[in-house]
Amino acid sequence: MKTKTITQASILLAIGTILHLIPGFVGTVKPDFMLVCVFTIIILNKDFKMSLAVGLAGGILAGITTSAPGGFVPNITDKIISSLFVYFAVKFLEKIKIKIENIFSIGSLYFLGTAVSGLVFLFLMNITGALPEGFGIKLMFVSLVLPTAGINILVGLFFDKVMSMYNKNFARSLAQI
Repeated sequence: MKTKTITQASILLAIGTILHLIPGFVGTVKPDFMLVCVFTIIILNKDFKMSLAVGLAGGILAGITTSAPGGFVPNITDKIISSLFVYFAVKFLEKIKIKIENIFSIGSLYFLGTAVSGLVFLFLMNITGALPEGFGIKLMFVSLVLPTAGINILVGLFFDKVMSMYNKNFARSLAQI
């Protein structure tokens, strides 16, 4: 991995950690904006090792900063699974010659990756009995995961635009050297 790639990933994971500290909407339940940062890194780099590494690192950082009781292991697990899902989705889109440059393809990756992550997280929290009382997987998925997936489209497209502008400017400044 290049120094630039590692630096970008570190900065995005730091931003994701800060965003993960946003207070919850329903008690301690909150959207997971760490996913946007993890998926942005994967979409930019399209590298399997990087996808696995940022999934693990993002999961650990999200687990450390979670307010969900018993949420440490589910955070790690859902980030790894959703990171690999997004990586393989990116590779699939490339294989069928769909460029990951338009808002539909990029937005779809953020939405589906967040939905997969949320489903895995809820499933694991349900197994451990850690879901908030009176909330089942279906209700939590519809009331929290789907809205978060929708929000993550917008936040993800913003991050993608910022990172694209940064990379263009970085390449331009290297060409001047």
